[in-house]
Amino acid sequence: MGKKLVVHPTYSHLTKVIENALEDFETSKGKLLWNERNTIKVMQFDGKEYAVKYFRVPHLVNQLMYRFFRPSKAERSYVHTRKLLEQNINAPFPLAYFEKTTALLFKDSFFVSELVASDLTYRELIHDTNYPDRVEILKQFTRFTFAMHEAGIEFLDHSPGNTLIKKEGDRYQFYLVDVNRMRFGTLNLQQRVDNFARLTTDPAMIRVMAYEYAALVDTNQETLFLMMEQAVAAFQKKFQRRKQWKRKYKFWKSK
Repeated sequence: MGKKLVVHPTYSHLTKVIENALEDFETSKGKLLWNERNTIKVMQFDGKEYAVKYFRVPHLVNQLMYRFFRPSKAERSYVHTRKLLEQNINAPFPLAYFEKTTALLFKDSFFVSELVASDLTYRELIHDTNYPDRVEILKQFTRFTFAMHEAGIEFLDHSPGNTLIKKEGDRYQFYLVDVNRMRFGTLNLQQRVDNFARLTTDPAMIRVMAYEYAALVDTNQETLFLMMEQAVAAFQKKFQRRKQWKRKYKFWKSK
């Protein structure tokens, strides 16, 4: 079994500790945070807690692709996080990524980052319409997204659970997670608007974000609101089609 461990120079002193923990990930001590498609554990290295994400072994085609042709999700998470921080876009600091391979196939992979103690995610703003300071958080979140776009960053998984929010005084800090899917380059206005499409279907929330973003790009507020609503509707239509196809496919598989 081949192995590849890349550790950020700042944390090179933890190389052996990280390697040992990831080699025995299933039995290593840690608090389980998530265990659905992938697994996230909070683990301690040298007395401090870190987040460790395990990416399940991909299907056969991607085992070949990640082995020879494409960087893995773990590697992309590490590289993209470093790029974000270079552009002053917050994300949990990346410690390392670790991959296991055979001669022909890609197998297990892990991404290790600092643990951010957040107060909420964007999802709480959707489910609690009376959340304190909700409108102001949305406005600041929109300015954060604008700064990301201005830096030439298109976060393809810009969805409710992938932004951690931390209150610091009367300001809010936003941290991007699950960042393996990104594009880098200049974004036109339609691409910027489309990047909000996964976040919410609530017209009131869309209006707050649209009006705030319109002021930042010097565009008519109502025009941008309509563009954002159309982007949300287009995404929801595509999402529902994909769900229906998956249901049919799974039914066929079970026969």
